[in-house]
Amino acid sequence: MLVKVLPAPSCSIPCHHHSLFLPNPQPSFPAGGRRTLGFSLLLPHKRKEQTSMLSGSHLPVIRSSIQEEGTPSLEIQHGLPIHGVSDIIVGVLGGGQLGRMLCQAASKMAIKVVTLDPLENCPASSISYQHVIGSFDDGETVREFAKRCGVLTVEIEHVDAITLEKLEQEGVDCQPKASAIRIIQDKYQQKVHFSQHGIPLPDFMQIDDLTCVEKAGDLFGYPLMIKSKRLAYDGRGNAVAYHKEDLPAVVDSLGGFDHGLYVEKWTPFVKELSVIVARSTDNSISCYPVVETIHKNNICHIVEAPADVSQKIKNLSIDVARKAIGSLEGAGVFAVELFLTEDGQVLLNEVAPRPHNSGHHTIESCYTSQYEQHLRAILGLPLGDPSMKTPAAVMYNILGEDEGEAGFYLSHQLISRALNIPGATIHWYDKPEMRKQRKMGHITIVGPSRNTVKGLLNMMLQRETTENQKVAAVSPRVAIIMGSDSDLPTMKDAAEVLKTFDIPFELTVVSAHRTPERMYSFALSAKERGIQVIIAGAGGAAHLPGMVASLTPLPVIGVPIKTSSLYGVDSLLSIVQMPKGIPVATVAIGNAANAALLAVRMLASADTDLWDRLINYQQDLKDVVLIKAEKLEGVGWEAYMNS
Repeated sequence: MLVKVLPAPSCSIPCHHHSLFLPNPQPSFPAGGRRTLGFSLLLPHKRKEQTSMLSGSHLPVIRSSIQEEGTPSLEIQHGLPIHGVSDIIVGVLGGGQLGRMLCQAASKMAIKVVTLDPLENCPASSISYQHVIGSFDDGETVREFAKRCGVLTVEIEHVDAITLEKLEQEGVDCQPKASAIRIIQDKYQQKVHFSQHGIPLPDFMQIDDLTCVEKAGDLFGYPLMIKSKRLAYDGRGNAVAYHKEDLPAVVDSLGGFDHGLYVEKWTPFVKELSVIVARSTDNSISCYPVVETIHKNNICHIVEAPADVSQKIKNLSIDVARKAIGSLEGAGVFAVELFLTEDGQVLLNEVAPRPHNSGHHTIESCYTSQYEQHLRAILGLPLGDPSMKTPAAVMYNILGEDEGEAGFYLSHQLISRALNIPGATIHWYDKPEMRKQRKMGHITIVGPSRNTVKGLLNMMLQRETTENQKVAAVSPRVAIIMGSDSDLPTMKDAAEVLKTFDIPFELTVVSAHRTPERMYSFALSAKERGIQVIIAGAGGAAHLPGMVASLTPLPVIGVPIKTSSLYGVDSLLSIVQMPKGIPVATVAIGNAANAALLAVRMLASADTDLWDRLINYQQDLKDVVLIKAEKLEGVGWEAYMNS
């Protein structure tokens, strides 16, 4: 067995880590990649550029730490303080796009990641600390690779689980555990395992011959989902029989019964959901927000975060996901894919023991990406905050639309459009070969609301957008509403203030009494449209601010409108007499400008640029007063009055 070892890529930043290959008699690090020997080497600062061959009988690479002046470091001692986040070398079986993004997350913390993949130019190879060319499902190759690592993990579950179990018995730290990977590798066994642990699932059964699958069709009805037990992902290994007559052809398309098949009852779901779950070595668990996945030809196409479902469904989804991962062994990030049915059930579809396509958005949208979280989990570090730092995100997979250069051209056209989309981040996996339906990259768009990011996605894809989405692309942050257009002379002052601060807003008439349905629709959809603050003007009974506040958790500022009868006092008293639990802020009668300034202050608390503009505004007010005071004092009050 031969494995080819590639050195770490060169870069413009000085690097003091080098590779040295020694034959067996020389001292070396023990299995586990942890520093244990007092050892120093003086190596030149020029990195070895050519590739090297390492036979299976050789021991792992020795790395030395070189100080700035080339003086050998003597810090390679067991028990000394860790210089950085972790000194444990992470070995990853697989070097695809998931491995690439793991390496990117690791680089921020200076965690060393070595990858094993049969392809020399796989996506992770150019940025991993070291790339080893070899098969991740070959037991002997994996055994040799494990000698260079302090912890071994996977970015693809189709690895040699038997070898991993043996390595664990020998003391190698594998995360997640081989038992979890073994269960998940066989989708039928995965279903059996989760059913034994009380996880809600679609009905399923094993099939061994045509008679068995026909009985399954009689039992479950049609359409009937037929799946391969192993090596099924990205739409591969699944097929649907719509009628009994389809069964022989569908079975043949999946490789026949000898390939290992099972059937699932067709699930009439209304949405496909996903939860990323992280578990650390101390068994602490953290869940990311529930997302919706939209598939195209059985391949994940779009991910919307957070999912547009009720809080009850979100809680149920997280409960199912936590329970499923709690039944498995080992640390790391897991993806739990779910079906939401018409009657409100949440059923487990399948689990992946690694970072997942449905979690790509976390790189831009969450405080801790799923990739950093995976590293934290397997290294025994504290888990990071999985919550979203942006109100909404959408992830779009760049799938190959054609073969070869034609496919690259189409992808790059999409990328060119994405570069002009606000809030968009492009991830290109640098795969050397383009194929139809192959995942070549992804684009994540973040924004203030779900409707906004959908509108931006449609712009990027050159789709027709709804009027609401066209407006949403401008991202209004404040809504100014009034009960009648007769209130506009007062409410225009709020609009002028918001224009001064360059805050996008919408302004419309919404009557609590004459158009109650419109008021309900407006209030319930405001958050979705990206609105963060509502300014509501009302005269007389002044029910509009309170009614809107009762329908949305967004902050509402009421502006009492001066009327001819009670001069706005009735409006003011109505607004300030809201019952406990339905707060409405208010300002002086007719002072819509102050209502807008209060909205600006609310927004500025989480917007540093707006905060600076607000400080400048206050300074301008101060300067105006000081200039007037200086003039008054200089010319006297009589001259000042006449000027």
